[in-house]
Amino acid sequence: MYSRMLIRGTAAAVAARRIRYIVGPVMSKGLKCGGLEVKHLNSSTGDTVTIGDIKYQLKTPKNPELVPVNHTSESLPQAVAQHLRWIMQKDLLGQDVFLIGPPGPLRRSVAMQYLELTKREVEYVALSRDTTESDLKQRREIRSGTAFYIDQAFMSRVQCAVRAATEGRILVLEGLEKAERNVLPVLNNLLENREMQLEDGRFLVSAQRYDALLQEHAKEELDAWKIVRVSEDFRVIALGLPVPRYKGNPLDPPLRSRFQARDVYYLPFKDHLDLLYQAGPRVPAERVSQLLSCATTLCSQESASLGLPDFPVDSLSAAVQVLDLFPMVSTQQLILRLYPYQTMLGTEGRTAVEGVLRRFELLDGTRQASPQAVVCVEQGQGVIPGKAAVTLGIADTTVTIQVPAGQRAPRPANASATFISTPSHARMLAEMMQSHLVKDICLIGPKGCGKSAIAREFAEILGYSTEPIMLYQDMTARDLLQQRYTLPNGDTAWRPAPLVSAAREGKLAVLDGIHRVNLGTLAVLSRLLHERELTLYDGSRLLRWDRYRAVKEELHLTDQQLQDRCVFPVHPAFRIVALAEPPVVGSSSQQWLGPEVLTMFLFHTVGTLARDEEAAIIHGTTPHVPGEAMEQLLQLTHNLRQTKDPTAQSLASSLSTRQLLRICRRLSQYPEESVAHAVNKACLSRFLPSLARSSLQKNLSDCLIEERTDPAAEQKEDHTCVVRDGILTLGRISAPVYSPEEKTKVPDVLFYDNAQHMMVMEDMLKDFLLGEHLLLVGNQVNKTNHNIRQDTTVQTLTLQPSVRDGIIVYEDSPLVRAVKQGHVLVVDEADKAPTNVTCILKTLVESGEMVLADGRRIVSDPLDAVERPGVIAMHPDFRMIVLANRPGFPFLGNNFFGALGDIFSCHAVDNPKPQAEFSMLKRYGPDVPDVVLQKLVAAFGELRTMADQGTISYPYSTREVVNIVKHLQKFPEEGLANVVGNVFDFDSYNKDTREVLVTALHKHGIPIGAKPTSVHLAKELPLPDCKMVGYWTVTQESSTCRNLLCPTESRRIDIKGPVFLRVQGYPLERHEARALNFTEERAHWQIPMNEANIICDVTTANGVIYVASCNPVGLYAMRDGADELRCIELYDVFPRSISAVWQPFITVATLGGPLDGQVVLHEEQSNTVLHLDLVTGAVRRLVLSQAKEEGPVYKNSTWWNTKDSQSGYRICREFAHKNWLLFYKADGTWLDVLDVLQGQVHTISLPISLRAVFLVTEDHWLLIESKTDRKFLLTKPTHMGTEEPGVCQLHTVSEEGISTGFGTSSEPAVPHEVSSEQLPNENLSAALGQKIVSPNRLVCSPSAYADIVVGFPELLSPSEVYSFKRARSLTEGRGRDLFFGSSHRSGPAKRVNCVTLVQANQVVRALPPTQVPLGDIYPKDVTPPMTAAYLEVTDLNSKNVKYIPVPRTGSMSPYTAWISKLSDTDVVIAPLGSGGVVTVDMGGYVRLWETGLDKLQRSLLEWRNMIGSEDGRPIQITVQRDSGLDANSPKHGKTDPNNAPHIGGNQWAGATGGRDTAGLGGKGGPYRLDAGHKVYQVSQEEKDAVPEHVKRAAREMAEKAFKERLKEIAMSEYDADTYQRISSAVRRQVQSLRIILDSLQAKGKERQWLKNQALGELDDAKIIDGLTGEKAIYKRREELEPELGSPQQKPKRLRLLADISGSMYRFNGVDGRLERSMEAVCMVMEALESYEHKFKYDITGHSGDGFNIELVTCDKVPKNNKHRLKVLKTMHAHSQFCMSGDYTLEATEHAVRELACEEADEHFVIVLSDANLERYGINPERFARVLTAEPQVHAFAIFIGSLGDQAQRLQRTLPAGRSFVAMDTKQIPQILQQIFTSTVLSSA
Repeated sequence: MYSRMLIRGTAAAVAARRIRYIVGPVMSKGLKCGGLEVKHLNSSTGDTVTIGDIKYQLKTPKNPELVPVNHTSESLPQAVAQHLRWIMQKDLLGQDVFLIGPPGPLRRSVAMQYLELTKREVEYVALSRDTTESDLKQRREIRSGTAFYIDQAFMSRVQCAVRAATEGRILVLEGLEKAERNVLPVLNNLLENREMQLEDGRFLVSAQRYDALLQEHAKEELDAWKIVRVSEDFRVIALGLPVPRYKGNPLDPPLRSRFQARDVYYLPFKDHLDLLYQAGPRVPAERVSQLLSCATTLCSQESASLGLPDFPVDSLSAAVQVLDLFPMVSTQQLILRLYPYQTMLGTEGRTAVEGVLRRFELLDGTRQASPQAVVCVEQGQGVIPGKAAVTLGIADTTVTIQVPAGQRAPRPANASATFISTPSHARMLAEMMQSHLVKDICLIGPKGCGKSAIAREFAEILGYSTEPIMLYQDMTARDLLQQRYTLPNGDTAWRPAPLVSAAREGKLAVLDGIHRVNLGTLAVLSRLLHERELTLYDGSRLLRWDRYRAVKEELHLTDQQLQDRCVFPVHPAFRIVALAEPPVVGSSSQQWLGPEVLTMFLFHTVGTLARDEEAAIIHGTTPHVPGEAMEQLLQLTHNLRQTKDPTAQSLASSLSTRQLLRICRRLSQYPEESVAHAVNKACLSRFLPSLARSSLQKNLSDCLIEERTDPAAEQKEDHTCVVRDGILTLGRISAPVYSPEEKTKVPDVLFYDNAQHMMVMEDMLKDFLLGEHLLLVGNQVNKTNHNIRQDTTVQTLTLQPSVRDGIIVYEDSPLVRAVKQGHVLVVDEADKAPTNVTCILKTLVESGEMVLADGRRIVSDPLDAVERPGVIAMHPDFRMIVLANRPGFPFLGNNFFGALGDIFSCHAVDNPKPQAEFSMLKRYGPDVPDVVLQKLVAAFGELRTMADQGTISYPYSTREVVNIVKHLQKFPEEGLANVVGNVFDFDSYNKDTREVLVTALHKHGIPIGAKPTSVHLAKELPLPDCKMVGYWTVTQESSTCRNLLCPTESRRIDIKGPVFLRVQGYPLERHEARALNFTEERAHWQIPMNEANIICDVTTANGVIYVASCNPVGLYAMRDGADELRCIELYDVFPRSISAVWQPFITVATLGGPLDGQVVLHEEQSNTVLHLDLVTGAVRRLVLSQAKEEGPVYKNSTWWNTKDSQSGYRICREFAHKNWLLFYKADGTWLDVLDVLQGQVHTISLPISLRAVFLVTEDHWLLIESKTDRKFLLTKPTHMGTEEPGVCQLHTVSEEGISTGFGTSSEPAVPHEVSSEQLPNENLSAALGQKIVSPNRLVCSPSAYADIVVGFPELLSPSEVYSFKRARSLTEGRGRDLFFGSSHRSGPAKRVNCVTLVQANQVVRALPPTQVPLGDIYPKDVTPPMTAAYLEVTDLNSKNVKYIPVPRTGSMSPYTAWISKLSDTDVVIAPLGSGGVVTVDMGGYVRLWETGLDKLQRSLLEWRNMIGSEDGRPIQITVQRDSGLDANSPKHGKTDPNNAPHIGGNQWAGATGGRDTAGLGGKGGPYRLDAGHKVYQVSQEEKDAVPEHVKRAAREMAEKAFKERLKEIAMSEYDADTYQRISSAVRRQVQSLRIILDSLQAKGKERQWLKNQALGELDDAKIIDGLTGEKAIYKRREELEPELGSPQQKPKRLRLLADISGSMYRFNGVDGRLERSMEAVCMVMEALESYEHKFKYDITGHSGDGFNIELVTCDKVPKNNKHRLKVLKTMHAHSQFCMSGDYTLEATEHAVRELACEEADEHFVIVLSDANLERYGINPERFARVLTAEPQVHAFAIFIGSLGDQAQRLQRTLPAGRSFVAMDTKQIPQILQQIFTSTVLSSA
C-alpha cells in the first residue's frame, strides 16, 4: 500500500527513473527523508548506499528480476528512513531481523524498500497454518518417473529457504504467528549457525566454515561429501504481529532469540498527514486532519481496552482519494467502509466509536450526500484503455470517474433482464464504483439478501468476467493459490487455482464466504490485496502491472523471457469482491472481522431491503403472484426483521429475499396454497424449538395469516399416486415419467403410501417442477443414498483421487456424474458433514458454477462450455435432494438448514401421524391384531413427543416400530412385551430412562414386565338362588277406564338463540390400566377441571363419553381411544354458585341421527333445557313452557333441606337416540314429551302424581305414584287401539306375592332401574335356569341383586317376577366416611348409580363401602383399600356377584355436602358398549371397566398374547442328523443299573436320540420312555432372584454409606427425607437436562482433522506429495485447541428470580405454588451442578421485603444436598414471615440491568412469579418493556399462580415465547428445560 502511495505508475515516473539510471553512474543521488538522507554514491570501489551515517556496498544481483522495484519514493517519511537505517545496521552485522507491528502493509513495505535500495534479491514466503517443512526446505518433484529434490538455482521450482541461503538472497518470512509450532524450528540452526541438513543428504554450512574447509580440501572433495556453502549475504527478515494482542502462536523462545526485533508502528501523525495530503491534494487539510485524528484515536491503547479492533490506518489513503474526487461525500460513510463498526460492534462499541466521530466532527452521515445511482458507463474516446468512464449521480450533480473494467463491453445500468434494480441497490452499486476505483470490496450482509446478485450485476456493468470462488473452513492456502497434479507421463506439476487465473486474466474474483475461511489461510492473500504481488509454490512470481513493466524495461527482457524466469504480471483490471455474512457480535468463534481483515478491503453493508423495494423485486420476478398473499408475506417478514426479540429475528433469517422469491414463485404457480403453509415450510416450523415456534405462530396470527386447510378436508382429498400413459399423478399434480438409460440407478424401495407422506411428495413434486433443489429435514428417515460423513472434505465431495500407473487420476464423484448426466443427486446425512464442506454446494445451486479439484469447471450455460476444454455443462435435468436430520438436540449434527436452508426448497418430513402410521404398519403386519398396532402407534407417538421435549434423549422413529411389527408378523406367538425389548434394551442399563420408557409403555397398555399369572380379577361370590316371588298384573279395560284416560296437548317449543360458545380442546392423558396386572379396569384419565368443580352426570353414545359438571356447569366430550377431549363451559348460562346459594344439577341426553354429536342438557331446579352442538359451539335454549321454566332457587338454606326439596324436574332419556325426551316434575301430574326434530312438545295430563317414570319401551311407560308407590303402565294410543286420537291410556299394575295367590297385593317397592330392552332369549334362559322365550324386563330394586319380570310389558297375562334376593336390602346414604362423616342427607340421592347390561346379562351398581361385604372379599389380615366406590357386578349367566374397587380420587371438591346429595358414592356410572361401564368420580377421573364375561375372556387372551411366553421357559436345541443306520426291530433295551444318561445308539432303554429302544428323541423305538434324565433349566425368575442374605448385605452397605455421607455433610436423616421429597419430584427432569448438557458439551469438544501429520490416515489432498516421498501427508482427528489470542470462551450467565412473597405461602394450600417454586429452584441447582464452567448462575428472591434477596450467589453455589435444602428452607421461611407487597417488576429490572453489565457468552433471567400483578397496580405493558429492555439479556417469566384466567391474559400481553403459565407442579421443570434446550443450549 505504501509503495502504491509513494510511486505512481505514470509515464512521468517511469521517465524519471530512466534518467536516474542514466545519471546515476556520474553523480550521486539521494532520497529526501527529513532528518536522514538516503544517498546512492558511485566510487571506484563500486556503488554504495548511505542512510544517515551508515554505508552499504552494493553488489550486482545475479537474478535482477528478483530485486524489488517501485517500492521507494522520492521522499521517504523520517520514520521509514529510521527503520531502513536500523535494518542496514543489522545487515552489516550479519544479523536476522524481525519487524513487529500492527496489521497492515507497512512492515512489508519497509522490508521491500530496503531490498530495493540495496539491490538484494528476495525470496518471499507468506506463512500460514498450512505451511510445511517441505515448503521451506526441499520438495520432491517427479521427473521421468523418479523423485528428485528440487532446490538447484537453475531450476525454477526451488524452495525458498535453501535457495536464499545458497544464493545469498534475503528470505522474507511474513506471518510467523500463523505457522504451526512444529514448522519453524527447522530454521533454527540455519538462523543461528547458517547450517542445515537437507533431505537429499546435503549439508549446508556457513561461508566461514566452508572457506576454512576449502583451505584444507579440494572443492571436488567437499562436493563428494555433499557440503554446500551458505552465502555470507544470506539474511532473514521476518514480519509478524505481536501475540497475544493479536491472534496467533507466540514465537518459540529458541526461534525468538535468533532475531533482532524492531517495532514498526503506524507512521507518525505528521508523516502520515503529508502522505494523505499527497493522495488527496484537493481535500481540505482540516478534513484530512480530522480523519487521521479519528483513525489514530481508534488505534490507541484505550480503544483496545474497550475491545475495539484497530482502525485500518493504512487504508486512509484510499478514502482520501475518494474524497478528492467526491468532496461532497459523507466522511462518516467513508469511515463505515473502512471500519464497519455498526456491523461488527455491540452497543457499547458503537457508542464509543460514534463518540470519537462526534469529537472530531465527522458525524455528517445525514448532512452530506451519497451517490444515488450509476448514470452511465462508457468506453472509447477519451477513456484510458482497460478502463471505463462511469458517471455517478450524487445530490443534484454528476461526477465521472475512470475505473478498471473487464475485457467485455460494459453494459448500461438497469438493463439486466434478471436483476431488478431498487433505490438501495442502485445506491449500493454507485458506492461500489467509488470503492472499486481505489481498493478491493467486501459485501457484508445476511444470507439471501442479494450479495451474489449485486456482485454479478456490478461485474456485468463493467464488462467483467467473474470467477466465483467458494471459500470453506478447511480450505488451505494451496486450494486458494496452486494445486499439484501429475502430467500424463507421471511427472508432477502445479496448476494455478482460479484466483491466480483471474489475477492474470483480469477477471473479477468473487470470494464467497470469507467469514468461513480460517484467518491464517486468508493471510496469504494479504500481499495480493495490498500490492498485487504474489509468490506461488512452484517459485512463480506475480508482479503488479507497473512493476512488471519496470522490470521488463530495465532488464530489456521480453514477456517470454520473463515468463521463462517465472515472472508474470497481474492484470491491471483484476479486482476482488468478497462476500460475507455479518460477524456475530460478542461471539468468540464467529467474529471474523478483525484488524487484519479490516486492512484488506473497503466494506459495504448490504442490509435487508425496504418493504416497497422487496415488493418491487417480487413483482418484477413473479408478476402473477397473488397480491394479498404477497402483502401478508411482506408484512410478516418485516415484522420479524424489525422486532427486538432475538427469537423472532432468528426466524427472519429463514425468510430472506431469496426465500421470499421462491415462495412467491410457488404461490404464483399454485395460488390456492396458503401463505401460512409456505412460511411454515420455509422456516421448518415443525422442528423449531417451542419458543421459536410459538413466536412464529404469534406473528402469523398478528398478520392475519391462518392455515386454510381443514384436517378433515385433507383426509378426504385424493393423495394417491398413479402412473398412467407415462404420466405420474401425485394428488393433483402431474409430471412425465423419465425414461432413464441406467435403470439400475432408479431406486426400487419398499414404500407403503400414506396420506401424510403422499402430501409431502406432492409438495416436493411441485417444487421439482419449478426447478428447485430440495432439502428434506426430518427426525429419522429410511434412506439409502450417497452419505456424507464427518470426515467428508470438499475434495471428496467433488472428486475421488486415485493413483493409476503412477499417475493421479481423479474419478468423478456421484455429484459430478449427476451434474453431467442430469441425474437426481441424493445427498444423505448432510448434517453430519462439517457445514464448511456442504457450503461448497452453494455456488452449484445458486449460480450453477463450481471448480473441481482437478481444475475442471462446472457451468450452467451450455454455451460457456462450447470448445472449452475442462468445462462441464450442467445438464438441465440435474437436481439435488438433500436429506438431513432436524437441527438441534438430540441429533447434534451441524445446522445444515441454518447455513444453506434458504438456497433449497425445504420440506419437513415428520414421523407419520397416528392414522397414517397405523395404516402403514398394517401393511407390514397384516396379521398383527389392530389393538396391538394401535398401542404401538400411541406409545411411540408419546415417546417422540417426550424426545421433542427433551425428557428422553433418543427420538424413536417409525423404523423401530416397523421392525417390531415385522417380528410379530413372522413370530405371532411371541408377546409384544418381549418384542419391544428389541428396541428398548438399549436403554435397559439407564435406570431413569428405563423408568420413563416403562411408564410410557404401560400408559398405552404394553405390559412390559408383566407375567401371565398377574391376573387380579375381583373375587366372585355366589348369587342366592333365583326364586319366583310374585306377579305383575296389568289391569284390562273396564267400565272405569274412562277415568284413566290421559288427554294430550301439542304445541311448538320456543327456541332462544343460538349463541356460540367456545369449544376448547384439551389433550387427553389416557392411561391403559392393564400394564402390570390384568383387572377389569381398561383405562383411565383425568378431566382437566378445577378442584372446586363437581361431576354430576355421565352418559355415552356411539363410543363417545359425555360428562357434565355443575360447579360451574360445563360439558366434556371424549371418544374412547382418542387423545383429545372437547369442553364447552356454560358460565353465562349457569353462573357459578357461591356459598351454596344455588347448586344446579345437570343431566345429559345424547341425540341420534341426524343430530349425531348433539346433546340436550337439563337442569332440574330451573327446568332449563339446552340444546348444544359440540362441533360449532351453538347453544340454544328450548323453552317447553313459560309456566314450567322457573328461575333458580335463591334461599338462605340449602335447597335440598326445604320442604319441596324433592319436587325438582326430571328427565327420562332412554330414547334420546330416537330424538325424543320425556320431562316430568316430582309430585307433578303431567308429562312433557319433547320431539327435538319436530320442535314440538306434547303434554300428557295424568290423574296421578308422579314419583318416578321408566320408559320400558317407546310406547309403554312405567309410572310410579308419588305417595303410594303404586305402579301404572301408560300406553300410547297408536298401539293400544283407542279410537280417541291424542289420548293416552293409563293401566294399573298390581303386584301379587307368590304365597298369597291372585288377588292379594304385596307391598309395592320403587325400583332403582328398569331396563328399556329385554334380555336376549339365551340370557333369559341362563338366568332362570330354564329354556324360555318371552318378553321381559330387568328390574333393579334395593332388596334384590336383580329382578326379572317375564312377560312384561307386552303380554296381557300376569307377568312372573323372579328375584335374586339380598340378605339385607340396600339402604340410602353413605354411612360413615373419611371425608363426609356420618350420612346427614334427607331423602334419596339425585343420581341412582345402577345400570343394566342386557347383552352381558348383568346388573352393575356403584355402592359405598358400607354396603359391601368386605369380609367376604378380603382376607382377615388384609386392610381394604380406600375407594370411591365398589362396582357390584351381578352376572346372571354365571350366577355370581363380584365387587370391583374403584380407586379414590386424588382431589376432592370442598363442597362435600353438595356431593353427598348427588350420589351415595363418589362416582357416577353409565353403560359403555354391551359389556362394560364407565365411571367418573367427583374429581373428574374417568375409568373404563369391562364387566361382561365374554369381553373379559377375549381381553385376557389378547393380554396374555401380548405378554407372550415367559423368558424362563425351557428351550431344547435339536440337531437333526441321519445316523446312516436303519431301525431294525423295536425293543425295550437294556436297563442301566446306575441309570446313567445315554445318547444315541440302540442298546439302552431311556436313552435320547437313539434308535430301536424305548426312549426320547430317537427313532424306531416301541414307545417313549422318560428315564428321568431331563435337563432342568433354571427359570428366569430363579436366575433373577438374588438370595435374601445377599440382598440384606447390599441394603446394609447402602444404608451405611448413606449415613456416612449424611454425617460427612452434617445432615440429619429427617432433613435428608425432606430434601428427597422435593428432589424426587423433579428427578427425571434433572436427569434429562443433564443428558442434554453432557451431549452438547461433547459436541463442543468434537474432534477435527489435523493435517500435515506424520502419522494417521492418508490425506487425499496429499497423494502427490506421497508419491514424491513426502512424510507429512497424513491427517488425524484430535480435539482442536483454541487459537491463541482468540477471545476466551465465557460461561453463560443465568439468574433465577424466585417469588418468595407472602402470597406464595398464603395460596400454597390452594394450588401448591410455593412448592412448585421450590421444586424449580431445586431443579436448577441440581441440574447445573458440576457445570459451573459452562453456566454461571445465582438465585435471588423478591417479596414485600425487597427485590434482591440473595438465596444463592454465583461464587458460592450449593455443593451438596444440605446446602441446597438450606436454600429451600430459606425460601419457605421467608415467604411465611415477610411483609406483604410485590417487587416483581423491580427485581426483574434490577436483574436485567445488572446482568447486562457482566461479561458472559449469553445472559438469561428467569422470573418465577404469580400473576397477581394487577393487585399491585403493575401494568403488563411495563412488565413487557422490562423483559425486553436489554437486547443481550433473554428474560422469561413463568407464572405459577393465578386467580381465574389472570395468568393467561397476562401471557397474551407479553412478547411471544417470553412468558409461560405453569399451574401444574410438573410444568415448571418442563418449562425451564424447554428454555434451556431451545435458547440457552442452541449456541452452546
